Amino acid sequence: MIEKFARESYTEMNELVLPNDTNTFGNLMGGRLLYWMDICSAIAAQKHCSNVVVTVSVDNVSFKRSIKLGEVVTIQAQVTRAFNSSLEVRMEIFASNLPEGTRVKTNEAYYTFVAVDADNNPKTVPVLIPETESEHKAYEDALQRRELRLILAGKLKPENAKKLKALVSLFSQKN
Repeated sequence: MIEKFARESYTEMNELVLPNDTNTFGNLMGGRLLYWMDICSAIAAQKHCSNVVVTVSVDNVSFKRSIKLGEVVTIQAQVTRAFNSSLEVRMEIFASNLPEGTRVKTNEAYYTFVAVDADNNPKTVPVLIPETESEHKAYEDALQRRELRLILAGKLKPENAKKLKALVSLFSQKN
């Protein structure tokens, strides 16, 4: 089985927010940001599996701060875990005002991709090897997020979600 390090998938993309990217308030349109995020995370997924991927899931994207006209958007993406044919990619998004020298985290999200062959059939992806402490945590937590996605999609019964059960049990014991 082919293995790759999480760091090998790291991708960073920068975009300047121009007037055509904004709404009437001068803020970056959410749909434009999601589009950029899809591109950046797909590149990270493709780096990991050396293959074409398709987006299958976009987790909750929270908008913590609006991004203004003229700011530079930086999207950092990295694969957190690879399953059989799917991969989870975590992103952090930052807005920088270059003249003021400021940089603020504005968003965070997880996208899921599936590698496909020429006939659009799922294809096995390399195993992901986390190295750092944060990569190990993201790797472990990815299984809980995957179970939740599968439950919400109707592909997994809640009683079969072992990682989520353990989390709920741990949380119940603390309260």
